[in-house]
Amino acid sequence: MSDNNNLTPNESSSVNSVSDLALGKHSDIPLWIAIIPLLLLVSLLSGNVFIYGDDAVSGSNQVILMLSAALTAALAMFYKTPWKAIEKGISQSLLVATPAMLILLMVGALSGTWLLSGIIPTMIYYGLQILDSSWFLVAAVIISSIVAVFTGSSWTTSATIGIALMGIGQVLGIAPGLIAGAVISGAYFGDKMSPLSDTTNLAAATTGTELFTHIRYMMLTTVPSISITLVLFLFLGLGTEQQSTTESETIANTLQQSLNITPWLLLVPLAVLIMIIRKIPALPAIFIGVVLGAIFALIFQVDQVRTAGGSGDYALYQGIMQACFGDIAIATGDPLLDELLTAGGISGMLGTIWLIISAMMFGGTMEASGFLKRITTALMNRAQSIRGLISTTAGTCLFSNATTSDQYLSIVVPGRMFTESFKERGLAPQNLSRTLEDTGTVTSVLVPWNTCGAYHASVLGVATLSYAPFAFFCLISPFMTLLFASTQYKMARQ
Repeated sequence: MSDNNNLTPNESSSVNSVSDLALGKHSDIPLWIAIIPLLLLVSLLSGNVFIYGDDAVSGSNQVILMLSAALTAALAMFYKTPWKAIEKGISQSLLVATPAMLILLMVGALSGTWLLSGIIPTMIYYGLQILDSSWFLVAAVIISSIVAVFTGSSWTTSATIGIALMGIGQVLGIAPGLIAGAVISGAYFGDKMSPLSDTTNLAAATTGTELFTHIRYMMLTTVPSISITLVLFLFLGLGTEQQSTTESETIANTLQQSLNITPWLLLVPLAVLIMIIRKIPALPAIFIGVVLGAIFALIFQVDQVRTAGGSGDYALYQGIMQACFGDIAIATGDPLLDELLTAGGISGMLGTIWLIISAMMFGGTMEASGFLKRITTALMNRAQSIRGLISTTAGTCLFSNATTSDQYLSIVVPGRMFTESFKERGLAPQNLSRTLEDTGTVTSVLVPWNTCGAYHASVLGVATLSYAPFAFFCLISPFMTLLFASTQYKMARQ
């Protein structure tokens, strides 16, 4: 993922306690009963997307998740699950998601102050000088990969360089879904390959695999996946209509006329990246980025700050506050730039936080009721061969991402469930850790109500279902691990 470079003790204990609840004793619930809430959820969400399109995440999806949670709770209580157990499951599920929600609040403030200070426009300005539309998508994958490797965080990558790449790409005339797919592909590749990543460490620890053994073994499937991804984006980039030099220069000149564009502003994102690389947790690092953005706004864009704050003795103070919590816009007179140079501050993230809360309610109820355990046990009983075992593990990761709405649980729960099965078949633990990453880590961003899908959609300003078809690395990785399972190529033995 992810929202922090390393799991804190509180986060680790939260993940373990929820997992213990999911793996604990449960009533002998019929499988068809356990599946009912999931069928309701999928059918209503599908209809919702058909009716509302990208606006489904504005509120209707949240209502459906809460309705599905209510049905799950009612069925669970009918099968003698105490309400206190359900309540505990929801509370612990929300506890796991709390760091993600806090980071979303800070990212909202970051986007506002970085816009008002001219940091984001400056990154767009200089990006236009060096990036060309024909190879921009490939460059976006590579740049995002490098940042994610050094920070260990796909979340930080999207919130920093990802926002800038979205602006540059749209100015070059590239569809937002394509740009977001390239950013996310690179971010999740770098996240998986980084020893600083929390999910990489979590997958290794859950399965008892040495960290660098896990990373080296992942390269067997990850390198082909990212190579195919780069080829696909190169092909798509070559088919992109070229933006004329005159148009790019016009946009760059407009930025210069509207704001004080200076390389000094790039010190702020550089400082945030250095803090993350030095293992300062994401939340305080982003908070410092907000403060620096506000300070630089007062230094370099005082007129813009005063305009944002309105007239009065406290206009500068009000302008900074507006950038942190509310809507902010830079007027340039160019329709495309005016659309790009907007931010919603903290208030713009509240819909995403509501989505995460609703999703965690459903996930916590599914775990506490024993429904999740019942379904995954049925899946596990079908795993007779090595190919079947890995396929079942992959399917359980995907199922966990869709039902628990949390990336951590899609690694921990299947990891603990299948450890003994892998041992019984003589497979080394890195086979399991790789499967968890190839399917659990990368597919979380493809689920609109998962914390990862909701986060990236909100930060990049592109609906999950709009970028998902172009998040090639995340789509290819599960198939790559299944291909290796089918051929049993390079399957390490104990």
